[in-house]
Amino acid sequence: MHHQSIAFKPLQSPFPPRLHPPNAIPSRRLFPLHLNTTAYSPCSASSCRSFHIPLPTHPRRSLPSSNSTKNAALKTVDVATLGNLCVDIVLNVPKLPPSSKGARKAIMEQLSSSPPDKQYWEAGGNCNVAIAAARLGLNCITIGYVGNEIYGKFILDVLRDEGIRMVGMNEEADVVNSPSASHQTLLCWVLVDPLQKHGFCSPADFFEEPAFSWMSTLSEEVKRGIKRSRILFCNGYDFDELCPGLIMSAVDYAIEAGTSVFFDPGPRGKSLLRGTVEEQKALRHFLRMSDVLLLTSDEAESVTGIANPILAGQELLRTGVCTKWVVVKMGPRGSILITTSNITCASAFKVKVMDTVGCGDSFVAAIAFGFIHNIPLVTTLAFANAVGAATAMGCGAGRNVAALKQVVELMEAPNLNEDDGFWNELLGEHLDSQEVTFLSKMILNGSNGRMNRVTFQKAVSELLPKLKSSQLEGTLSC
Repeated sequence: MHHQSIAFKPLQSPFPPRLHPPNAIPSRRLFPLHLNTTAYSPCSASSCRSFHIPLPTHPRRSLPSSNSTKNAALKTVDVATLGNLCVDIVLNVPKLPPSSKGARKAIMEQLSSSPPDKQYWEAGGNCNVAIAAARLGLNCITIGYVGNEIYGKFILDVLRDEGIRMVGMNEEADVVNSPSASHQTLLCWVLVDPLQKHGFCSPADFFEEPAFSWMSTLSEEVKRGIKRSRILFCNGYDFDELCPGLIMSAVDYAIEAGTSVFFDPGPRGKSLLRGTVEEQKALRHFLRMSDVLLLTSDEAESVTGIANPILAGQELLRTGVCTKWVVVKMGPRGSILITTSNITCASAFKVKVMDTVGCGDSFVAAIAFGFIHNIPLVTTLAFANAVGAATAMGCGAGRNVAALKQVVELMEAPNLNEDDGFWNELLGEHLDSQEVTFLSKMILNGSNGRMNRVTFQKAVSELLPKLKSSQLEGTLSC
């Protein structure tokens, strides 16, 4: 969620001294932590007897590694995130700062002149994905870098409390004692105005090179972390920290190790398209070699030049080597999951939105859950929409992303934002060429040609009781 460009209002006067954090909704972890030799983790959902969900059988479209069968037996981690670990400094302000780069830098320096009170801090970046996934019962690690200062220790404490182990990307022996900015934990100032609009300012916005450009190779510990994971999640903000070549080497190693790659370009996707030769090459590599691509409709159009999100998704599938799923996030409309044989659509939930920060990250976590457990596509989308909506009802990300309790409550009494006119227009030209599954609040299931309507209750009929049981018991039986 970091470093994206936004429209700032003109700043007429300095920020007043009374800055305060938005009200945070406390979260309660539903699964106890179990320590094993691989990671701090909750019980991995794939090994929990209360779920009885098979491991994924998604075939790769590229030639598998000769070690793929052996590697599959080593998968003890569900999700590993790559890079993008930072501390969000979350502040309410009367107005957002101006749009010019120089003015934003001056504001950031003003805010950074003294350490902000810890009550304003929150774990940000890929911590959001890891925390959301861990709260769904997935076994998670984060692969990245934090400094040996108060902010780095804060992130490590938050991750530990959530049952998430960090695999450090420390390459140099003297990193831990270095005062250099290139060896410090990244900060991102998240400024929230009275209308809950956000402005983001980070030192990484003003670096000429990636923040940790001194990293050039993957350590053996990082390789082990990737090899033991079912999914490696990467996003566009990784390029703010890591060199394109290092990022591509992580992707290539994941493919060799039989680890599925998830990629969400985020707002950085547009700038990567116009970036350096190395950045453009890395973006193309992600789009071809990722197993799952997650994009907004605007981002899908940016990387394909195709305005229709379904056609854009199909183009990404056509040009992809390993691509199995393309997930297009349609904001308040809902989401679409496109495969080579099926188009699945699910309307969003109607909720009182308090804060959209972290919603996309929470959505990713639920998509990963569905992918790992080979859950039906329509159920996966329904679950992901619910997890994203539950986070939107809270304030902020990090430790404030939705807990399972809020997700279950939404799924028990779904209020879908259906817009039949929009979906009919979008899907009309595809009904004769490909099977379409549409999540509906209609009482009866039914089909119309190649259109298969599935009620929300039917879609989650097997998943919801298992989530409720886990929530009430406070554990996943192992």
